[in-house]
Amino acid sequence: MSLLRFEEFKALGRRGSAADVDRLMAELAGEHDLATNKLVDYALSLVTTLEGRQRLEHYLFNGEILIQRNFAALYFRRLGRDALVARAHRLGRIDDIQAFAE
Repeated sequence: MSLLRFEEFKALGRRGSAADVDRLMAELAGEHDLATNKLVDYALSLVTTLEGRQRLEHYLFNGEILIQRNFAALYFRRLGRDALVARAHRLGRIDDIQAFAE
C-alpha cells in the first residue's frame, strides 16, 4: 500500500460525498486484497456528512454485492445504529456475522 493511496482514500472519507462513498465501495466490487479492505474500512469510518451517511444507508440495503452491504453494516454498528442493522438483517441484506458480531 502506498502512502499516496492511503492519502487518497483518507481524503475520500473526509469529504464524504455520495460520489466519494461510491468510489470507496467500487474498490470492494473489483479485485481487492486485505490491504484494500482495511483502507476502505478506515476511509468509511471518516465519513461524517449527512450525504455520506445516506449513501452508506443505500449500500446497506442495496449494495450490489454482500461485501458492500457488510461494510455499510459495520459503519452503522460503530455508530450504534443497531436497529438499522437489524432491519437490514431481517430483510436478508446482510449476514449473521455482520448483524450480530460483538
